[in-house]
Amino acid sequence: MTAWFQSTWMGYGFGWFVATLILILMIALPLMLAVAMIIYADRKIWAAMALRRGPNVVGPLGLLQSFADGLKVFLKETIIPSGANRGLFIIAPILTFTVALVGWAVVPFGPGMVLADINVGLLYLLAVSSLGVYGVIIAGWASNSKYPFYSALRAAAQMVSYEVSVGFVLVPVVMWANTFNLSGIIEAQRHHVWIINGFGFNPLFLPLAVIFLISAMAETARAPFDLTEAESELVAGYQTEYSSMSFALFWLGEYGNVLLMCGMSAVLFWGGWLPPIDWAPLYYVPGIIWFFAKIFLFFFIFSWVKATVPRFRYDQLMRLGWKIFLPISLLWVFLISGYLEIFRYGALK
Repeated sequence: MTAWFQSTWMGYGFGWFVATLILILMIALPLMLAVAMIIYADRKIWAAMALRRGPNVVGPLGLLQSFADGLKVFLKETIIPSGANRGLFIIAPILTFTVALVGWAVVPFGPGMVLADINVGLLYLLAVSSLGVYGVIIAGWASNSKYPFYSALRAAAQMVSYEVSVGFVLVPVVMWANTFNLSGIIEAQRHHVWIINGFGFNPLFLPLAVIFLISAMAETARAPFDLTEAESELVAGYQTEYSSMSFALFWLGEYGNVLLMCGMSAVLFWGGWLPPIDWAPLYYVPGIIWFFAKIFLFFFIFSWVKATVPRFRYDQLMRLGWKIFLPISLLWVFLISGYLEIFRYGALK
């Protein structure tokens, strides 16, 4: 599409800009619609596990409930506390929501279906996901209130702690695939275990896939790691002073980050757009369908955990990240690098 726009009267530069803008909208608009529907799915899953009905009044089967909630917060007044830092107070939710969107620029939805197929796509995702903590810290500090500030400090410690484990978990993936390009990582998972696609089906990688999924829950502050919103201790967390669309942007950013982490899990460990089995008839199903199915499966696991697992204490959360996940991920870096040195590179010598 970019080449076609560049071949018209627009020329090379303006044609590239228009084509890129259209591609961004093709990702961002469906993603925002998906966030609205995934909130509905989240509430229905919780309701089913608690033997309740969930949203069922607004629209057929309650499908329009998220849009009604969005309209409600849109019509409410935006209140900025008199003692708050006005500029930072407004920027914080925008930053959180924007970071949740820009990560999708390098995520491949299918063969060749990626906005920016860069060679350092994985490093880009790590950088983007680590920026999310700034929106939380700025929101807590700019509110000029002690409870949001305490929550922001907790969030910073929690997100940074689990990013360390995530970073070490990804090292074996990069070593095995021998690339930082996400499309290349997916291709490296083709018939990885006999005729099965995906690193996660390899006993060497399965513990890493589990650590990554749990760390993703902690990094996005999902239950049972939602210590940033411990209502009994912190009123409501770092967003206590927010209202109207500013409050909604935090929610949209949270669910956008959850979907991004589910997509990263699918791409890095479970074959991305590839079918689970390298069997010709399964390739008749478009790759984007397989990718979305895997994302929804992991989102179901996120909701399942939130509906069934009680919240951790803060010391338990820190102990899990620093004393369990970090040593295990470091050990697995050693094991997989040794395995590759002996069986792959050793055979080439």
